[in-house]
Amino acid sequence: MDFLTKQSLFFCSALLFLTILASFPFEITAVDYTALVYKGCANQKFQDPTGIYSQNLKSLFNSLVSQSQQQKTFFTTTYGESPNAIMGLYQCRGDLSTSDCYTCVTKLPPIAEKLCGNAVAARVQLSGCYLRYEISGFMQVSGTQLLYKVCGSKRASGSGFEEKKDSAFDKLESGIKNGSGLFYAGSYESVYVLGQCEGDLGHSDCGDCVKSASAKADSECVDSASGQIYLHKCYISYSYYANGIPSLTSSSGTVGSKHHTTQKTVAIVVGGVAAMGFLVVCLMFVKSLMKKKRGAKYGDYY
Repeated sequence: MDFLTKQSLFFCSALLFLTILASFPFEITAVDYTALVYKGCANQKFQDPTGIYSQNLKSLFNSLVSQSQQQKTFFTTTYGESPNAIMGLYQCRGDLSTSDCYTCVTKLPPIAEKLCGNAVAARVQLSGCYLRYEISGFMQVSGTQLLYKVCGSKRASGSGFEEKKDSAFDKLESGIKNGSGLFYAGSYESVYVLGQCEGDLGHSDCGDCVKSASAKADSECVDSASGQIYLHKCYISYSYYANGIPSLTSSSGTVGSKHHTTQKTVAIVVGGVAAMGFLVVCLMFVKSLMKKKRGAKYGDYY
C-alpha cells in the first residue's frame, strides 16, 4: 500500500470518527434521579437501650429495598409490634423504570441513616424517589402541609406567563383526576408541569392535593420561571420556557426521562445511519484511487 492510499484511509477513518462523535447528542444530559433534594428529620430520638428500634428500622429498610426490585412507584409496610412498630414507605417517580426505581431506593436508607441518625421519624427526598418512616403513634400532619419548596431564581419573561401557568396547573389537576395513575407529566404552551401523589390517595384526593400544591406555587414562587413544591402527600414541579419547551431534556430534569431516552435513542440511530453512509462513500473513494493507480501502472484502454 503506497503513501497516497495510506493517507486516504487515514483521512476517511478520521472523518468517520468525527462523524460518529458529532452524531451523539452531547447536549442531552441524563437526569440524576438519585440527587438529594431535601431531608426532614424529627427532633425526637429513639430511646433504644435494647436495640429493638434499630433492628426494626434495619428490617424495614431491607424490606423496602427488596420490594423495589419488583414493584416500582409505591410500597408501604410496618415492622415490629406496637409500641415499638415502625411504619415506612418508598415512592418512585411515575416515569421511572423498575430498575431505575430500585437503584434510587437503594440510595435512601444510607442517606437517612447518615442525615437523620436515630430520629423517630424521617423523610428523605431524592429527585426520583423518596422514603419516609415513623414510629407507632407519631403525630401526623396534614396531607397538604408544605414540607419544602424550590423557586427558580430566573424571573419569567414574556406575556401571558400567569395565564399559561394557571392553564398548565389546571391540566395537571385534570390529568391526575382523570388519569389511570397518580402521576402526570405534560405541558401547556410554554409551561411544562409534573405532579405525583403518594400511592395510598384516591384520584379525587390526589387532584385536590395537587391543586393545593399549585396554589402554594403561585403564592410562594410568584413569578419564578420554575418551581418545585413538596407537600406531605404530593408534589409538583413546573418550568416556563419563553421560547417554547425544548424537545430535549435538560440537567434540571424538567422533561421526563422517557422523553429523554426516546430522543437520545433516535439521535444515536440517525447518527449510526449517517456514519454507515459515510463509510460507504469512503470505501468507494479508496476503491477509485486504487483503480487509478492500476491504470497508471498498466495503461488504460478506451
